Amino acid sequence: MSPIARYALRLGDDALILGQRLGEWTGHAPSLELDLALANFALDLIGQATYLLGQAAAEEGKGRDGDSLAFHRDVFDFCNCLMVEQPNGDFARTIARQMLFSTFQNAFYEALSGLTASPLAPLAQKAKKETAYHARFAQDWVVRLGDGTPESAARMAEGLAWHWRFVDELFEMDGLEQDLCAAGLAVDKAKLRPAFDARVAEVLAQAKVQAPAAHRPVSGGRKGNHSEHLGHLLAQMQFLPRAYPGAVW
Repeated sequence: MSPIARYALRLGDDALILGQRLGEWTGHAPSLELDLALANFALDLIGQATYLLGQAAAEEGKGRDGDSLAFHRDVFDFCNCLMVEQPNGDFARTIARQMLFSTFQNAFYEALSGLTASPLAPLAQKAKKETAYHARFAQDWVVRLGDGTPESAARMAEGLAWHWRFVDELFEMDGLEQDLCAAGLAVDKAKLRPAFDARVAEVLAQAKVQAPAAHRPVSGGRKGNHSEHLGHLLAQMQFLPRAYPGAVW
């Protein structure tokens, strides 16, 4: 794949896997309102993934399409970040992940939308609006849970602690992204970190929740080094296309 195709694949995998995770809440969320909200977030992310994986397939030029990339790759070929593949856990853990990832993703798409030379800029123009709402929704729920009952505050703290070790990977810049950044085609994620940290700190202060203790960063998802959780997710997501190759709706 070309560099820009690999870049689109990373972004598409992030959106696809988190969309699948959020879809698992359908019919199981704490209330009907939250059920619909999480399902709609999942649809937004799957829409982003459809565009990004389609772009990656088109750039690749080997006759594959976005569906082929989603349903006919092995777990080691996925390059999503580790945070999005983590199990949902309880509602607080899901909200903790959503707050962290959507706060990052919104800043990322805001920056990408300004890179007019990038073929992904049109998507970013739309996605930054979606992710702004995702981030605001999750941030509000972090505050509601953190500043709620003792149990909700404890669950919120536990959810943040689970995902905190995966935050640094969101901002990693390897050679691929550094080269694309120099060409004006990719976002310099390191520059997003100060504003991200400030916004997260502000949300946690409002929630009256202490930031988790520093963890040893865990990364490797961009290189295909995943947790066992991704394999279980893909076994469900890819079952029908693999069991019935060539099937169409």
